[in-house]
Amino acid sequence: MTSRYRVEYALKSHRRDEFIEWIKTLLACPFVLHADVESYNLAYPNLYEVPDDDKDSRFKQHEIDVAQDCQRRYLEIFKDVEQLIDHTILMDQLNDQQQKTLYPNPRYTLSRLRNLVPSIGRFFTKLPLSEAFLVEDERRGISKRRLVAPSFNDVRMILNMAQIMALTEINRELGRTHLKLITFDGDVTLYEDGQSLVEGSDVVKRLVQLLAMGVYVGVVTAAGYPGQSGAVKYEERLKGLIDYLNREDGSCILTKEQKENLLVMGAESNYLFRYNAQLKGLKFIDSEEWHLPQVQKWDNDKIKYIMHTCHHHLIHLQQKFQLEDTTTIIKKERSVGIIPNPGQKILREQLEEMVLSCSKKLEVILKSTDNTTTQTTQTSRSQASNDSTDEFTTSAGATTATTSSFDPASSSPLSDIKVCAFNGGSDVWVDIGDKALGVESLQKYLCQDESNDLCPIRKAESLHIGDQFALLGANDFKARLSACTVWIANPAETVAILDDILEFVEKRKLDTTETK
Repeated sequence: MTSRYRVEYALKSHRRDEFIEWIKTLLACPFVLHADVESYNLAYPNLYEVPDDDKDSRFKQHEIDVAQDCQRRYLEIFKDVEQLIDHTILMDQLNDQQQKTLYPNPRYTLSRLRNLVPSIGRFFTKLPLSEAFLVEDERRGISKRRLVAPSFNDVRMILNMAQIMALTEINRELGRTHLKLITFDGDVTLYEDGQSLVEGSDVVKRLVQLLAMGVYVGVVTAAGYPGQSGAVKYEERLKGLIDYLNREDGSCILTKEQKENLLVMGAESNYLFRYNAQLKGLKFIDSEEWHLPQVQKWDNDKIKYIMHTCHHHLIHLQQKFQLEDTTTIIKKERSVGIIPNPGQKILREQLEEMVLSCSKKLEVILKSTDNTTTQTTQTSRSQASNDSTDEFTTSAGATTATTSSFDPASSSPLSDIKVCAFNGGSDVWVDIGDKALGVESLQKYLCQDESNDLCPIRKAESLHIGDQFALLGANDFKARLSACTVWIANPAETVAILDDILEFVEKRKLDTTETK
């Protein structure tokens, strides 16, 4: 029952990645047709006729032959996918150039890969998938398996490996850039859900090595704590790393400049902090210094209206599932969410229902325009206006009121504001902004000084590592718009990815030295 439940749950459409599922389908063909040892070829039955003394070695050799044949066929598929990606990158470049001409073509020419996988995004680098497959095949024994086909996790890890190979120039022909900025999600990526970094942890050691290389390291998290007072909250989560940076016994290997390459972007893209050696902690950076131009144009009344409507919708969902006594709704300046009370837990299915419902609600309210007042807009207005107050914290009997004056029927569209709804694993949140803006803001902020050798920081020179890349209800997904990405499942995988990055960078340095 449990296994069947997990399988059915994992097959929900909003949980899939269409590109990974498509590659899985391609790999299933050689697995089904060629991975069965007993029916692989006509030579197998003859193995029963060989002398007993020689039988074991013959069977082992036959296993090796089958594995090599499967590897060759899998490798051909990844080479073909590589070519499709190269073609997609070329078509994207041609389309971009065409749109800049005096007579832009309103219709884009789609690559074959985009026709096959419509949801696929932009590729900022080429991906050496065939080489990445050989590395992961050695580690995971994909070609040697006879009963378990190449899985979602197999393909995910191969894509991860190909991406870091391209970024670190381990493949010189395909990777023409180098890594300048690495950003991380917090929970489940740097540390376990609800935990914090410990100074002696493997993650801290790798982060220090990245900083020592001169790479900018950012934590882009959904947790939102504004102002200098909010720095304390982030320092608690990053305590192990902050403690290392503040060592006074001379054991810290980092210079002052390298230490200050550590940044934190809170509430997706709303609050920026940077390590300050003088303060020995994080310093709050005023939004005027780093907000992107499009964000500076956002109307605060629109933001209040969106937060008010989503807050009202969460109250509705809380009552619908009878969670008033076991959950608390928290409303902040630019985020609203529902969390379980201490000792309580929200069911996984309820979390999924709430995040999908909030996503649908956002689709409705973000389409509100000043020219037409549709039925959905009227419904959204009535739901938000029946109760003219917002509540910063809603649980059993605790409320604080404020007001929202924005009228969607008499104002400009809301669609210029970016909003994301996501399932945090134990809670659900709706945030103004998203991680695409968060990563892009870091890229621009760090390059305000054009004399910096690392500037500009392009999307092909940035990497975001996170655990939430599902199509809906996941907040790392949007980071794909601003950087290359790696999809991990736990902090141990983060450590493994960073080890590969550090190893490839070191190998690149050695190759460069030998060439000179």
